[in-house]
Amino acid sequence: MKRTLLPLMLALLGATAQAEVRLANVFSEHMVLQRDRPLRLWGSATPGQTLSVEFAGRKWSAKVGVDGRWSVQLPALPAGGPHRLLVRGDQTVVLNDVLIGDVWLLGGQSNMEWVLAETDTAAQEIASPQNPQLRHLRVPHRASVKPEAEIAPASWVVAEPGKVGEFSAVGYHFARQMQAVQGVPIGLINTAWGGSMLETWVRRDAALQDPDLAPAVRALPADNASFGAALRERALARVTAWQQGLPLDSAEAPGWSTAADIDGNWPSLPAPGNWEAHGLHDVDGIVWLRKHVELSAAQASGAAQLHLAQVDDCDEVWVNGQRVGGQCGWQQPRRYALPAGLLRTGANWIAVRVTDQAGGGGFHGDAAAMRLDTAAGAVPLAGAWKARVEQVTASPLPAANDAPTLGHNGLVAPLQGLSVRGVLWYQGEENSGRAAAYADGFKRLIQDWRGQFGDPKLPFLFVQLAAWFPLADNRPDGNGWAELRASQASALALPHTGMATAIDIGDAVDIHPRNKRTVGQRLARLAMHELGLRAAPASGPRFIGHVARGGELELRFDSTAGGLRTARAGEPLRGFYVAGIDRRWAPAQARFDGDRIVLNSPSVPAPVAARYAWVNNPSEANVIGGDGLPLPPLRTDDWPLESAGRRYGR
Repeated sequence: MKRTLLPLMLALLGATAQAEVRLANVFSEHMVLQRDRPLRLWGSATPGQTLSVEFAGRKWSAKVGVDGRWSVQLPALPAGGPHRLLVRGDQTVVLNDVLIGDVWLLGGQSNMEWVLAETDTAAQEIASPQNPQLRHLRVPHRASVKPEAEIAPASWVVAEPGKVGEFSAVGYHFARQMQAVQGVPIGLINTAWGGSMLETWVRRDAALQDPDLAPAVRALPADNASFGAALRERALARVTAWQQGLPLDSAEAPGWSTAADIDGNWPSLPAPGNWEAHGLHDVDGIVWLRKHVELSAAQASGAAQLHLAQVDDCDEVWVNGQRVGGQCGWQQPRRYALPAGLLRTGANWIAVRVTDQAGGGGFHGDAAAMRLDTAAGAVPLAGAWKARVEQVTASPLPAANDAPTLGHNGLVAPLQGLSVRGVLWYQGEENSGRAAAYADGFKRLIQDWRGQFGDPKLPFLFVQLAAWFPLADNRPDGNGWAELRASQASALALPHTGMATAIDIGDAVDIHPRNKRTVGQRLARLAMHELGLRAAPASGPRFIGHVARGGELELRFDSTAGGLRTARAGEPLRGFYVAGIDRRWAPAQARFDGDRIVLNSPSVPAPVAARYAWVNNPSEANVIGGDGLPLPPLRTDDWPLESAGRRYGR
């Protein structure tokens, strides 16, 4: 009987051992491969077999290793296509419509991730004729405690009117400009992850050499499941400490919408203000927010409208125990109509049940957008709200910002071996709290990524942060976004880098300015200069020095593209500050003198230092070059930064 079963068992084992012939997930139909450089293709198959690879009229072979992995190196090929790629073994894989052109890797946060459909020119762009030689690969979000061999399953998408709305808007506008000049296929590999910190994009081996990052990386558990469980335990402990004596998953939660004083022992949260920044770090789930509002008879009479700024991510809203609405979408303004008779003279209660799926959590946006518009005027609602966590929901897997290296492990490490033309980067908002440290960290990342992709001259083009925050909050010292912009600019000391300044296209109340066309076009101008397609530099006027002359300070510039001017002809120069040896800043009067700007202030009789656009929201700064590109923020001093000493983990 054993002899009879043995051949059958061996056959079953052989069938089990036979692996499907596969290409790595980064390769699919409609993809773009990098022109004029050696190309590496890789994948998996049954160990020991020899595969035949056919592409662009030529043929190569690849031996599958004992680990089931294979790779093949193709010579540099010119732009063109479409081609068909065949991989033959015990099975055959066929990929059609493969182009050869330029491949750009997109990295960073949500402003790079931001899709074309959500921009100010979306309708026009999506309806316009598209170039099918523009392709986009959205690498799915996946964080991991160890470098992954594969990206999560994904497909290349051809630019078509019904599909480009989901492309990275910055990448799309960049590619359109490049194609207009080069006339070759463009492939965009989009690895951006909204809210991600710089440290998550650092390669594991590089992080282990960084004294700030190494302890966190060494402490990572062996696998993602263990890390997910540990994160949940930490979140539960944090909530228990934050709302002492108030249990989670309470059966009383449905009654928290009531019009009664039930929240006297609840802790408070500021509104607007995401709860992760106010004691509930890394807590996703359901949190109730309640506000007691006293109204006069005039205010309570008639219909009203409730404004709750924006909510991350979903909300259900009750006023005096009556549900008045709810919606999802963290960027959507919340406005709810209240019928006549719902409000009361005296005490009123607003209850909001917020469900947060990831990051942030709670109210955000402009404080003025949190109000109750009544028949007798507006009642402000910004300030302290009572809060209580109903439920914690934790992903079984890590997220990008749970530790250094996690984003790189899941999205970038699997791409190593791929040939790319360059990197487009839009990130930094998440690092503004430790802005000074960003300078060295960003430069190390650029150099390390060049090593990973085998090109020490790999163009690395990045966006300097756009304007944000209320203008009324601006001050020329002690602001994280100004310091972060300076740290970004310091990377220009590395060769083959370029910075697209975006201080003139921000939004005071939205961290995501909808004008992505200008950003993409500026990056394209940088790329054209880097690739020798444009003679003139495309970085805006460049500050080269200063000199004090009595009661004035003179700033000197080059690369002015025909001369300095204001964004609107005839308007006064804005955005300058000067300080004396006492280091007290005062607004400065400014005038052009050729390629120089002369500053003075009646408040500073002997200025020794100047700053320009050195505020969180520099949208009022208005100096540009002859080519229309803005003068980037600058400072002449080397006085200590407010963020100096703040580093990851301390």
